[in-house]
Amino acid sequence: MFCRAVVLARHSARALKSRSQSTKNPRHYSSVTGHASGALPLTGYRVLDLTRVLAGPYCTQILGDLGAEVIKVEHPTRGDDTRAWGPPYAKYREGSDKEGPGESAYFLAVNRNKKSLGLSFQHAEGVEVLHRLAAKCDILVENYLPGTLKKYGLDFETIHKINPGLIYASITGYGQTGPYSQRAGYDVMVEAEFGLMHITGHRDGPPAKVGVAVTDLTTGLYTSNSIMAALLSRARTGRGQHIDVALSDCQTATLANIASSCLISASIVPYKSFKTRDGDILFGGGNDRLFGILCDGLGRPEWKTDPKYSVNSARVANREELEAAIEEISTQKTTQEWLDIFEGRGMPYAAVNDVQGALNHEHTRARDMVVEMDHEQCGPIKMVNTPVKYSESRPSIRTAPPTLGQHTDEVLADILGYDSGQIIVLKEKGAAAFHVVFRRSNARNAVCSLDDAPTGPLAESSVRIRTTLISITTNNLSYARDGFSFRWWEAYPVPDSAPAPFNDGRE
Repeated sequence: MFCRAVVLARHSARALKSRSQSTKNPRHYSSVTGHASGALPLTGYRVLDLTRVLAGPYCTQILGDLGAEVIKVEHPTRGDDTRAWGPPYAKYREGSDKEGPGESAYFLAVNRNKKSLGLSFQHAEGVEVLHRLAAKCDILVENYLPGTLKKYGLDFETIHKINPGLIYASITGYGQTGPYSQRAGYDVMVEAEFGLMHITGHRDGPPAKVGVAVTDLTTGLYTSNSIMAALLSRARTGRGQHIDVALSDCQTATLANIASSCLISASIVPYKSFKTRDGDILFGGGNDRLFGILCDGLGRPEWKTDPKYSVNSARVANREELEAAIEEISTQKTTQEWLDIFEGRGMPYAAVNDVQGALNHEHTRARDMVVEMDHEQCGPIKMVNTPVKYSESRPSIRTAPPTLGQHTDEVLADILGYDSGQIIVLKEKGAAAFHVVFRRSNARNAVCSLDDAPTGPLAESSVRIRTTLISITTNNLSYARDGFSFRWWEAYPVPDSAPAPFNDGRE
């Protein structure tokens, strides 16, 4: 049975007990079979969840929803950061032994179907527990700054030696490599720097944060999908691998789906873009400590103790006054000057770039997020690359987007086992597509490729060039009918004085 949401450390003892079984019967890393009818697809898989806030927990929640056993490791006293992110809270019911306002809605939203293990891995004993858990898990998901977990012996290289079959997924703001890899990344920063904020909001208004943390959520979706692909790979090879997922990459990948919103965060202030002398900059004061860093950078340290601004709830109540005061200051410097001021301070901030700026960003280039490939009909084209990096393989755009019917024969023959006669019957009936490609060959010769087209009257009626019937050549014998095999039809030369029958490179 799945829990609706977890209470800190509720399952700590149970998780430790269930994992303390003898290791004489190791887990087998292959396709899970033999489940009872109706079992969820990830039943039997175990996930070690070392994530906090949104992108990571959303990913592991998806895995939990699909049946995986998810063990969420939290700080033994503070828990996940989002436990304190409110209001709103789901209040504790009367008679509860818990103190405080309740469980935050933010935390509840992405932590169902999990068990909470309150554990500190700053202690050697905690690390030992996690090592033993990792040996019995199929998946580990973490979202710490690159290199942070190495000092605790929880990095991929160490865990891979303990459990070579484990899928280890790392979610970070900017990935494991690239010039920004050591920066802490937050959804709102990536929205600003990688194009989303620039296309969001009122057309004549300033850039705006999307109403939901869409970059975090997209990254969680990409990660869960990639984990399941890695499980399929492990079923074949027996080996796990390291999955490198960056918010910046996922945001770049989803720029194809352009949407608008005029919503601004209602629960955290400040958490939006502000005008500068020459553009816009994003400031994110997600908690009181980060707001204090912002105050110092803006030259207003007194705001840290001002009752109107000292805590987030007060800042929310005085949103308009505070945001106006911040923008009065932000417009006094250029965007780059503000970037220089806040560099290395540990507070969320970012320049607001347009889509072109995001695609040309040095970090986008360093992460190979824009690639060029050759399209059969269009020539070289640039496309946004897949955002997820695997340690054991390299997903890429292997083929350009197909033209209509390009793979009809391949699918019918290679996957479904249709013979050439059956395929042509489908085409003659209009049930399957001919793949027709017109192009120039050389000089004034016009060429038409009509894969596996029928001979006889259908051919004569299908393709003519200004009453000149295209001739048939037999350079690729792929289909036989009435004793004749062909693939390519080549046009007779067209006189130079005649208009070109086809446009170069056009279908």
